[in-house]
Amino acid sequence: MGPGGPRLAEHRRRELARGYLQESERYERVRPGYPAESVEWLVPAGAQRTADIGAGTGKFTRELVRRCPEVTAVDPSEDMLSVLGHHLPQVRRVQGTAEASGLGTSSVDVVTIAQAWHWCDPVAASAEAARILRPDGVFGLLWNQLDVGVPWVHRLSRIMHAGDVFRPSYRPEFGPCFSTPQSSVVAWTQTLPVGDVIELARSRSYYQNASARVRARVEANLSWYLHDHLGHAEDAILQLPYLTYSWRAVRAGGECPAGV
Repeated sequence: MGPGGPRLAEHRRRELARGYLQESERYERVRPGYPAESVEWLVPAGAQRTADIGAGTGKFTRELVRRCPEVTAVDPSEDMLSVLGHHLPQVRRVQGTAEASGLGTSSVDVVTIAQAWHWCDPVAASAEAARILRPDGVFGLLWNQLDVGVPWVHRLSRIMHAGDVFRPSYRPEFGPCFSTPQSSVVAWTQTLPVGDVIELARSRSYYQNASARVRARVEANLSWYLHDHLGHAEDAILQLPYLTYSWRAVRAGGECPAGV
Protein backbone atom coordinates (compact mmCIF):
# COMPACT_ATOMS: atom_id res chain seq x y z
CA MET A 1 0.00 0.00 0.00
CA GLY A 2 2.97 2.30 0.27
CA PRO A 3 4.25 4.45 3.14
CA GLY A 4 1.66 5.40 5.70
CA GLY A 5 -0.87 2.76 4.67
CA PRO A 6 -2.10 -0.24 6.60
CA ARG A 7 0.17 -3.27 6.79
CA LEU A 8 -2.38 -6.01 7.38
CA ALA A 9 -1.86 -9.48 5.99
CA GLU A 10 -4.64 -10.52 3.63
CA HIS A 11 -6.11 -13.12 6.00
CA ARG A 12 -6.11 -10.61 8.87
CA ARG A 13 -7.72 -7.92 6.68
CA ARG A 14 -10.58 -10.30 5.84
CA GLU A 15 -10.92 -11.47 9.45
CA LEU A 16 -11.34 -7.91 10.71
CA ALA A 17 -13.68 -6.96 7.87
CA ARG A 18 -16.07 -9.72 8.91
CA GLY A 19 -16.87 -7.57 11.95
CA TYR A 20 -18.87 -5.31 9.65
CA LEU A 21 -21.01 -8.06 8.15
CA GLN A 22 -23.43 -7.74 11.07
CA GLU A 23 -24.45 -4.89 13.42
CA SER A 24 -25.47 -2.80 10.43
CA GLU A 25 -28.11 -0.76 12.26
CA ARG A 26 -25.57 0.48 14.81
CA TYR A 27 -23.13 1.38 12.03
CA GLU A 28 -25.85 3.34 10.27
CA ARG A 29 -26.85 5.25 13.39
CA VAL A 30 -23.51 6.34 14.84
CA ARG A 31 -20.98 6.42 12.02
CA PRO A 32 -20.47 9.90 10.49
CA GLY A 33 -21.63 10.94 7.06
CA TYR A 34 -19.57 13.10 4.70
CA PRO A 35 -19.25 16.88 4.29
CA ALA A 36 -20.88 18.31 1.17
CA GLU A 37 -17.62 20.02 0.18
CA SER A 38 -15.86 16.64 -0.12
CA VAL A 39 -18.70 15.11 -2.11
CA GLU A 40 -18.85 17.99 -4.58
CA TRP A 41 -15.08 17.92 -5.04
CA LEU A 42 -14.96 14.19 -5.64
CA VAL A 43 -17.97 13.62 -7.92
CA PRO A 44 -18.03 15.73 -11.09
CA ALA A 45 -21.21 17.63 -11.93
CA GLY A 46 -23.12 15.94 -14.70
CA ALA A 47 -22.03 12.38 -13.84
CA GLN A 48 -24.81 10.01 -14.87
CA ARG A 49 -23.83 6.53 -13.69
CA THR A 50 -21.95 5.88 -10.47
CA ALA A 51 -20.85 2.73 -8.66
CA ASP A 52 -20.35 3.01 -4.90
CA ILE A 53 -18.05 0.12 -3.96
CA GLY A 54 -18.05 -1.05 -0.33
CA ALA A 55 -21.26 0.93 0.06
CA GLY A 56 -22.16 -0.57 3.44
CA THR A 57 -25.38 0.90 4.79
CA GLY A 58 -25.28 3.73 2.25
CA LYS A 59 -23.61 6.53 4.16
CA PHE A 60 -21.95 7.81 1.00
CA THR A 61 -24.46 6.32 -1.44
CA ARG A 62 -27.11 8.80 -0.34
CA GLU A 63 -24.76 11.65 -1.25
CA LEU A 64 -24.30 10.15 -4.71
CA VAL A 65 -28.07 9.89 -5.19
CA ARG A 66 -28.29 13.66 -4.80
CA ARG A 67 -25.78 14.18 -7.63
CA CYS A 68 -26.27 11.25 -10.04
CA PRO A 69 -29.45 9.87 -11.63
CA GLU A 70 -28.23 6.24 -11.64
CA VAL A 71 -26.34 4.77 -8.67
CA THR A 72 -25.34 1.16 -8.02
CA ALA A 73 -24.29 0.08 -4.53
CA VAL A 74 -21.82 -2.82 -4.27
CA ASP A 75 -20.95 -4.52 -0.97
CA PRO A 76 -20.02 -8.05 0.17
CA SER A 77 -22.49 -7.90 3.08
CA GLU A 78 -26.12 -8.81 2.43
CA ASP A 79 -26.92 -7.40 5.86
CA MET A 80 -25.42 -4.00 5.00
CA LEU A 81 -27.15 -3.90 1.62
CA SER A 82 -30.48 -4.69 3.28
CA VAL A 83 -30.16 -1.62 5.50
CA LEU A 84 -29.13 0.44 2.47
CA GLY A 85 -32.16 -0.77 0.53
CA HIS A 86 -34.47 0.27 3.36
CA HIS A 87 -33.19 3.86 3.19
CA LEU A 88 -32.53 4.00 -0.57
CA PRO A 89 -34.98 1.65 -2.29
CA GLN A 90 -34.33 3.27 -5.68
CA VAL A 91 -30.65 2.23 -5.67
CA ARG A 92 -29.60 -0.95 -7.46
CA ARG A 93 -27.80 -3.28 -5.04
CA VAL A 94 -25.14 -5.83 -6.03
CA GLN A 95 -23.34 -8.22 -3.69
CA GLY A 96 -19.69 -7.98 -4.71
CA THR A 97 -16.29 -6.59 -3.80
CA ALA A 98 -13.87 -3.91 -4.96
CA GLU A 99 -11.82 -6.63 -6.63
CA ALA A 100 -14.82 -8.35 -8.29
CA SER A 101 -17.74 -5.95 -8.50
CA GLY A 102 -19.93 -7.92 -10.89
CA LEU A 103 -20.55 -4.77 -12.95
CA GLY A 104 -20.17 -4.45 -16.70
CA THR A 105 -17.05 -3.22 -18.51
CA SER A 106 -17.09 0.55 -19.20
CA SER A 107 -20.50 0.75 -17.54
CA VAL A 108 -20.10 3.74 -15.18
CA ASP A 109 -18.85 7.33 -15.15
CA VAL A 110 -17.65 7.35 -11.54
CA VAL A 111 -16.41 4.70 -9.10
CA THR A 112 -16.24 5.63 -5.42
CA ILE A 113 -14.86 3.76 -2.43
CA ALA A 114 -15.77 5.48 0.83
CA GLN A 115 -14.33 4.33 4.17
CA ALA A 116 -13.35 0.96 2.71
CA TRP A 117 -10.04 1.34 0.86
CA HIS A 118 -8.09 -0.21 3.74
CA TRP A 119 -10.07 -3.44 3.25
CA CYS A 120 -9.16 -3.64 -0.44
CA ASP A 121 -6.35 -5.24 -2.39
CA PRO A 122 -5.20 -1.96 -4.00
CA VAL A 123 -3.82 -3.49 -7.20
CA ALA A 124 -6.84 -5.68 -7.90
CA ALA A 125 -9.33 -2.97 -6.83
CA SER A 126 -7.71 -0.35 -9.08
CA ALA A 127 -7.74 -2.78 -12.01
CA GLU A 128 -11.43 -3.51 -11.42
CA ALA A 129 -12.23 0.20 -11.21
CA ALA A 130 -10.40 0.74 -14.51
CA ARG A 131 -12.40 -2.08 -16.09
CA ILE A 132 -15.86 -0.80 -15.13
CA LEU A 133 -15.10 2.88 -15.75
CA ARG A 134 -15.57 4.49 -19.16
CA PRO A 135 -12.56 6.39 -20.57
CA ASP A 136 -12.16 9.72 -18.73
CA GLY A 137 -14.27 8.40 -15.86
CA VAL A 138 -13.33 9.29 -12.27
CA PHE A 139 -12.08 6.92 -9.58
CA GLY A 140 -12.59 8.47 -6.16
CA LEU A 141 -11.53 7.43 -2.67
CA LEU A 142 -12.45 9.09 0.60
CA TRP A 143 -12.38 8.32 4.29
CA ASN A 144 -13.20 10.00 7.57
CA GLN A 145 -10.65 10.02 10.36
CA LEU A 146 -10.94 11.40 13.86
CA ASP A 147 -8.91 14.61 14.04
CA VAL A 148 -6.21 13.34 16.37
CA GLY A 149 -4.47 16.71 16.16
CA VAL A 150 -6.97 17.71 18.86
CA PRO A 151 -5.47 16.39 22.14
CA TRP A 152 -8.67 15.09 23.76
CA VAL A 153 -9.68 13.38 20.51
CA HIS A 154 -6.25 11.77 20.20
CA ARG A 155 -6.62 10.18 23.63
CA LEU A 156 -10.21 9.17 22.84
CA SER A 157 -9.08 7.42 19.66
CA ARG A 158 -6.45 5.47 21.59
CA ILE A 159 -8.97 4.31 24.19
CA MET A 160 -11.37 3.26 21.42
CA HIS A 161 -8.54 1.57 19.53
CA ALA A 162 -9.82 3.57 16.58
CA GLY A 163 -6.32 4.11 15.23
CA ASP A 164 -5.94 6.17 12.12
CA VAL A 165 -5.96 3.79 9.19
CA PHE A 166 -3.84 6.14 7.10
CA ARG A 167 -1.22 8.66 8.14
CA PRO A 168 -1.59 12.19 6.70
CA SER A 169 1.38 11.52 4.42
CA TYR A 170 -0.28 8.48 2.83
CA ARG A 171 -0.72 8.51 -0.96
CA PRO A 172 -2.95 5.79 -2.45
CA GLU A 173 -1.74 3.90 -5.50
CA PHE A 174 -4.23 4.19 -8.36
CA GLY A 175 -2.16 2.20 -10.84
CA PRO A 176 -1.09 2.84 -14.44
CA CYS A 177 -4.62 3.12 -15.84
CA PHE A 178 -5.16 6.46 -14.10
CA SER A 179 -3.91 10.03 -14.14
CA THR A 180 -1.83 11.49 -11.30
CA PRO A 181 -4.26 11.65 -8.36
CA GLN A 182 -5.42 14.90 -6.77
CA SER A 183 -6.28 15.27 -3.10
CA SER A 184 -8.49 17.27 -0.75
CA VAL A 185 -8.85 17.48 3.05
CA VAL A 186 -11.91 18.91 4.79
CA ALA A 187 -12.20 19.51 8.55
CA TRP A 188 -15.67 19.24 10.09
CA THR A 189 -17.48 18.02 13.21
CA GLN A 190 -20.05 15.34 13.93
CA THR A 191 -22.71 16.10 16.54
CA LEU A 192 -23.05 13.02 18.73
CA PRO A 193 -24.66 12.32 22.12
CA VAL A 194 -21.96 11.36 24.58
CA GLY A 195 -23.60 7.97 25.12
CA ASP A 196 -23.19 7.16 21.45
CA VAL A 197 -19.41 7.40 21.68
CA ILE A 198 -19.45 3.93 23.23
CA GLU A 199 -21.74 2.83 20.40
CA LEU A 200 -19.19 4.29 17.98
CA ALA A 201 -16.49 2.15 19.59
CA ARG A 202 -18.77 -0.88 19.32
CA SER A 203 -19.14 -0.26 15.58
CA ARG A 204 -15.42 -0.70 14.95
CA SER A 205 -13.78 -3.92 13.87
CA TYR A 206 -11.37 -3.98 16.85
CA TYR A 207 -14.28 -4.15 19.29
CA GLN A 208 -16.35 -6.56 17.21
CA ASN A 209 -13.48 -9.03 16.97
CA ALA A 210 -12.41 -8.66 20.62
CA SER A 211 -13.11 -10.97 23.55
CA ALA A 212 -15.78 -10.15 26.13
CA ARG A 213 -13.03 -9.16 28.58
CA VAL A 214 -11.43 -6.70 26.15
CA ARG A 215 -14.81 -5.24 25.21
CA ALA A 216 -15.66 -4.62 28.86
CA ARG A 217 -12.31 -2.91 29.42
CA VAL A 218 -12.81 -0.61 26.39
CA GLU A 219 -16.27 0.39 27.60
CA ALA A 220 -15.10 1.03 31.17
CA ASN A 221 -12.16 3.14 30.00
CA LEU A 222 -14.40 5.16 27.69
CA SER A 223 -16.93 5.79 30.44
CA TRP A 224 -14.18 6.96 32.81
CA TYR A 225 -12.61 9.21 30.20
CA LEU A 226 -15.84 10.86 29.02
CA HIS A 227 -17.56 11.32 32.38
CA ASP A 228 -14.93 11.30 35.12
CA HIS A 229 -11.94 12.78 33.31
CA LEU A 230 -13.60 15.14 30.79
CA GLY A 231 -16.60 15.78 33.03
CA HIS A 232 -19.40 15.30 30.52
CA ALA A 233 -22.90 14.74 31.85
CA GLU A 234 -24.81 11.64 30.77
CA ASP A 235 -26.97 13.71 28.42
CA ALA A 236 -24.16 15.85 26.97
CA ILE A 237 -23.84 16.45 23.23
CA LEU A 238 -20.33 16.30 21.77
CA GLN A 239 -18.88 18.00 18.74
CA LEU A 240 -16.52 15.29 17.48
CA PRO A 241 -13.84 16.66 15.11
CA TYR A 242 -13.12 14.75 11.89
CA LEU A 243 -10.95 15.14 8.82
CA THR A 244 -12.24 13.82 5.50
CA TYR A 245 -9.47 12.85 3.07
CA SER A 246 -10.45 12.56 -0.60
CA TRP A 247 -8.51 11.40 -3.64
CA ARG A 248 -9.53 11.31 -7.30
CA ALA A 249 -7.93 10.22 -10.56
CA VAL A 250 -9.13 10.01 -14.16
CA ARG A 251 -9.29 6.79 -16.16
CA ALA A 252 -6.98 7.03 -19.17
CA GLY A 253 -8.39 6.22 -22.60
CA GLY A 254 -7.56 3.02 -24.44
CA GLU A 255 -6.38 -0.29 -23.04
CA CYS A 256 -4.51 -0.56 -19.76
CA PRO A 257 -0.86 -1.64 -19.86
CA ALA A 258 -0.29 -5.39 -20.07
CA GLY A 259 -0.52 -7.22 -16.76
CA VAL A 260 -2.94 -4.72 -15.19
